[in-house]
Amino acid sequence: MSQLQYNEIREKKIIIYSGEPCEVVESHVARTQQRKPQNQVKLKSLISGKTIAATFHVSESADEADIEKRDITFLYQNKGEFWFCDPKDKSKRFKLDASLIGNVGKFLKQNGNVTALVWDDDDEEKIIKVTLPIKMEFLVKEAPPAVRGDTSKGGNKIITLENGTTLNAPMFINEGDTIRLNTETGDYVERV
Repeated sequence: MSQLQYNEIREKKIIIYSGEPCEVVESHVARTQQRKPQNQVKLKSLISGKTIAATFHVSESADEADIEKRDITFLYQNKGEFWFCDPKDKSKRFKLDASLIGNVGKFLKQNGNVTALVWDDDDEEKIIKVTLPIKMEFLVKEAPPAVRGDTSKGGNKIITLENGTTLNAPMFINEGDTIRLNTETGDYVERV
């Protein structure tokens, strides 16, 4: 486990805070004339999902969480449970809660691989977060025809992707197209 100095506690790092792995959501190193600099951070507990504000002073450090990245395969979703399996052994199935999946659920593809962040908590492994590639490609399942002269929507229309997710896309996108989107923002990027 490595130690992070107060100014290394930055966005996307995962540290142990109050015994839980927490992702750094925001960090801001502030210097005041009289005082030594300090890092004001916003943490999100990857266990409870709570957001915590914390301040790290120059003399303080934090333990970086012992996290391993592992590929897992998405199988299906049922009543708020997301089922996955080990890509190398389909019989090793397990479920993850909707609260852990969060927004990622909109971009899961059946039999598609995603990355699980596995936290080793005293030799007990827990999946604490599921991450996607930033850009992913999807087939457009439904797209309403473009309506001429309808500029009230800024030239966008709602389309449905192969996995049932809907999003805003330009008028020229048609059913059967493959599009690329940004999974962090949920925005359309380009037609492939």
